[in-house]
Amino acid sequence: MTMVLETVAGDNVSGALALTVSGARLLCPGVRHVVLADPGGRALPTFTPGSHIAVNWSEGRHNSYSLTGPSIEPDHYAISVRLDENGHGGSRWVHDLQPGQTVRVSRPRSAFAPILNARHHILVAGGIGVTPILSHVRAALEWGRSFEVIYSFRDRQGAHADELAALCGDRLVTVSTPGELAERLVPTLADQPLGTHVYTCGPAPMIAAVAEWARDCGWPPGRVHSEAFGAGPLPEGNPFAAKLGRTGMILPVPSGTSLLEALLDKGITVPNLCRQGVCGECRLSVRGGEVEHRDLYLTDEEKASGDSIMPCVSRAVGDRLELEL
Repeated sequence: MTMVLETVAGDNVSGALALTVSGARLLCPGVRHVVLADPGGRALPTFTPGSHIAVNWSEGRHNSYSLTGPSIEPDHYAISVRLDENGHGGSRWVHDLQPGQTVRVSRPRSAFAPILNARHHILVAGGIGVTPILSHVRAALEWGRSFEVIYSFRDRQGAHADELAALCGDRLVTVSTPGELAERLVPTLADQPLGTHVYTCGPAPMIAAVAEWARDCGWPPGRVHSEAFGAGPLPEGNPFAAKLGRTGMILPVPSGTSLLEALLDKGITVPNLCRQGVCGECRLSVRGGEVEHRDLYLTDEEKASGDSIMPCVSRAVGDRLELEL
């Protein structure tokens, strides 16, 4: 069966799918669950567990959200979105969606897939970071993989907690504080057979803590995986100018405006998806100048080299930056 694709002009999402909102409901305060389906009732493209879609919410603007539903020839895509009062308006747009509306989304992409030959999977979710973990659980059950889940959330903020409990049974543990997470997870990390992998999705401090605990327990970095759901609110930063090395153009970047936004406003095409410093899609090469790295994508070594920037969140340290553009 062939999926009808549309190319949406100006949104940097090629081959977008035009889907219809078939349902929407509030899961818990501030988190809305939206179900999207093909208007003709056709199956949607299969995706890898841990995948996300980019949702176009305004001309040239889109946010990425993890898929929570079935992954093999699904009859719908489902996303759960936390309202971000400090964001640019994408989450508010999703929260205002009503059944029957048309939404344009990208095909699913994944940078947080399960390791197929792992002997055991430890899945750690924090808050709205439960969304990709849920698709990992579905796949583990479907393929008979060994797994366990630790879900950390504050009171009344456990989106999908009931659904996870029904799927996981006694393989799910819920906690509500960083201390409780450490009490549950550290002994688990210290007593795992070779071939176990741990996956964390949640706020950056939680991801860093899990990685540190795993390192202290002797885990090699290759068995520790993570996906952050955003860099969080960032200071507006000082104004600077970006020089485009190929043309010599000088581009002002005011305080409070990202380098990516400044480039796009001038009609300069830069592939992008999350706009939160997570996915790596907008990575640009740097010819000169010092970068204030604010992203969650580049490694420490890549940041130290100073030859790349994530323009959606990162800025110049001084008043000038030269790009390979």
